[in-house]
Amino acid sequence: MQPIHTLCDFFTRSGAEVTLYHLGRRVVPCARDTLLAFEQQQLAWPEPWQGQARIAVLFRLGDMPEPAIWFLALPLDEQGMLSPAPRDAFLQRLLETLGRSVLQVGEPAAADAEHLMQDNPLAFTPSLTFQALLNARATHDRALPASQHFELAQAYLDGSQTLDWQALGLQGIADVVVRLDAETSTTLAQRLDALPAEVLHSLCYCLEHIDVAPRLAAALSARGEQAAREGDLETFCACLRSVGSSQAAAAGTWYDAVLEDAHACGPDTLAAIAGRGWPQLEHAERLTRFLIRLADDPRQDFAAVVRDLALIPRLRLLVMMQLRDAPTDSKMARRLAMMTSTARVTPRS
Repeated sequence: MQPIHTLCDFFTRSGAEVTLYHLGRRVVPCARDTLLAFEQQQLAWPEPWQGQARIAVLFRLGDMPEPAIWFLALPLDEQGMLSPAPRDAFLQRLLETLGRSVLQVGEPAAADAEHLMQDNPLAFTPSLTFQALLNARATHDRALPASQHFELAQAYLDGSQTLDWQALGLQGIADVVVRLDAETSTTLAQRLDALPAEVLHSLCYCLEHIDVAPRLAAALSARGEQAAREGDLETFCACLRSVGSSQAAAAGTWYDAVLEDAHACGPDTLAAIAGRGWPQLEHAERLTRFLIRLADDPRQDFAAVVRDLALIPRLRLLVMMQLRDAPTDSKMARRLAMMTSTARVTPRS
């Protein structure tokens, strides 16, 4: 019998039903082949967050009525590849708990799968928004009914029913967002100005996980600009984050306008762009402007943000080229020089 070296080996050998989701920068499905290539050191993790590959594993063994859910944060090296030792330690614990033979992984061991996260250094607890989005995606992907909060949230957001917004649940908003189509996106865009700030914030923090439709992206940018004029930084940043994964032209245009305005590019704005709007930085001129704003602000940890962005495979080459081509007399070049000299310092023992 072949030894088990990876989590993917275990899933295959056990016959477990497994569904994976990214839980780093966004809650989005993760292909099994992605995890396999990552574990085999063939692929840098595509959605890194704080130096980790964060995933949700929906794992069903034997006759478990519902899958167990594992939240794993696998450490990455400086190239965004797997640091294998922590994964190996978890796998060892997994095998000791559930048995080394596929034949041993059955109903008697299934209940133990839910307890593997206890005292596990790789375990983490996602934010409430991430938990709500995961539940919404998982039920939608499995063609299961949405939560009991869905209909109330939908009725409020489409304006078909007048409700006290405080009765809404975050799970219901997440259910609505995951199920948005062109028609409901347009309706929501028309309703956006009527939403209280508290509801808008929760909505935005869910929308940042999807490709927001053009009409809705335009409405969000307009609401964000209104918030900026009113000095409402929280709402401005929430709207900015909400269109971070949108492919709509309105999203990129708004990001360009924000980055052109030095007064708009404070620490909160740049953090929103780096954390949730990173897909918009796959544009050479926009990335250049972002890095310039980042370097110009002494309050920013330039090195930390650059390293974080460079871990994203789709941005790594772009970031490296921008740093390489920075004019020698620019603030970006000086920040890079400081970053490089600090990295070369060897602490005394």
